[in-house]
Amino acid sequence: MNTPLALNEENLSSLPDELERPTYDRGRLTAGIVHVGVGGFHRSHEAFYTDRLLDGDGNTQWGICGVGVRGSDRKMATILKQQDYLYTLMVKHPDGKIEPRVIGSIVDFLMGCDDPAAVIDKMADPETKIVSLSITEGGYNVDAETGDFDASNPDAVHDVNHPLQPRLVFGYLTAALQKRRKNGVPAFTVQSCDNIQHNGDLTRKMLVGFARLQDSELADWIEREVSFPNAMVDRITPVTTDADIELLRTRFNVDDQWPVVSEPFCQWVIEDRFPIGRPDWQDVDVQFVPDVAPYEKMKLRLLNAGHSVLGILGSVYGYQTIDECVRDDLFRQYLRQFFDVEATPVLDPVEGIDLDEYKATLIERFGNPNVKDNLARICLESSSKLPVFLIPTIRDNLAKGGSVQYAALVVAAWCYYSDKHADRHGQPLDVTDGLKESLHDAAQSSREDRLSFLKLQQVFGDLADNERFAQTYTEMLDRMERTADVSEHMRAIIQ
Repeated sequence: MNTPLALNEENLSSLPDELERPTYDRGRLTAGIVHVGVGGFHRSHEAFYTDRLLDGDGNTQWGICGVGVRGSDRKMATILKQQDYLYTLMVKHPDGKIEPRVIGSIVDFLMGCDDPAAVIDKMADPETKIVSLSITEGGYNVDAETGDFDASNPDAVHDVNHPLQPRLVFGYLTAALQKRRKNGVPAFTVQSCDNIQHNGDLTRKMLVGFARLQDSELADWIEREVSFPNAMVDRITPVTTDADIELLRTRFNVDDQWPVVSEPFCQWVIEDRFPIGRPDWQDVDVQFVPDVAPYEKMKLRLLNAGHSVLGILGSVYGYQTIDECVRDDLFRQYLRQFFDVEATPVLDPVEGIDLDEYKATLIERFGNPNVKDNLARICLESSSKLPVFLIPTIRDNLAKGGSVQYAALVVAAWCYYSDKHADRHGQPLDVTDGLKESLHDAAQSSREDRLSFLKLQQVFGDLADNERFAQTYTEMLDRMERTADVSEHMRAIIQ
């Protein structure tokens, strides 16, 4: 067998014919986009769309400069640099077909924790038109009780006092915008690519809140001059495995140290507010709309909530991946009923979307056997996800007199998950959550105080004070204590 070719610029022309690759001259690209948070999703989504566009329109100003602000980003930075910032996107279809494509839209990567000035200068460069973010829900530093920027965060305190050596993304953005303002350079657009409802509005609120701690005049300028388009993003992108890396080596003769895997489906809906310019992403199927709210709400309340429903229930049951859950008729039926009975009745009208078709497509996507989306990844940082994906649906149904039992079982199962850190068979679960200890302590205390878990205000707000939900949740918790076999409780709810 031939020795696999290392993925880099020099070897591009020698790659197998079935491996699509950039046809544009990457050497001529400038980085009009700076992206903070280069993980699998960014590489399967924004970088993918941008690569397709660069392949077609000949515009050289929309390369991407990646940024990492934490030490945990170093591995990605190192590998991408070794590969001339190239990587392979492997699209896996349900029928087993694999479409590999080398993506070339990323042209540089800076580590803020090593050289914060370099990142600030790059963002402040007049060539930078957009700074985009995929920093996960927890990266927005929201005070769960007030909804404002959490000024008590030690990193925030540090950034206020050391504006040129920031740790949080908002410190970098503020320092760069301060420099642009001073130099008479128009403000860049800040584009959130995270799964958060009104992600642009939230980014604006957090950035202005932080900036006001440093300089109130600058905060006022940011409010006036910076655009924060809301966006809805969607593409299932599981964690890359060693098997994925080996498949590229054996089937396609390519040595890529960190490829990315995704499903075929891809969607990006954005409000068209880019004062100093943007790529013509509409030419590669990005949808620009006046108001993205109905689309993002649909996605958060169905796809993202659906992930959490299957992730928590499936983990407790003993499943490992989303497609395992969907192959189980009971889990598939429970998810569809949650969609129909609890999620859909509290959605807004979504122009151009057939909701029945959308829900059926979601379940089909979840069941793709070639996209092994691990439940441990889906349950990662659930304390940040559920307040965005699931709890708003509970609140809306409580206000309208709708059903809450499907979601209540998920919360009760999460309490069990947080208490035992194990599935119903006693097999350990990998729990990664910033509130892991608080969740564990509250779950353990549920033996004495049935609402202890629900009283975690950082997660649930005042939900424990709602008598109807507290009663429904307690009933579900009692069921979980009788038996951790969630399938028994799911079946009872469906009937």
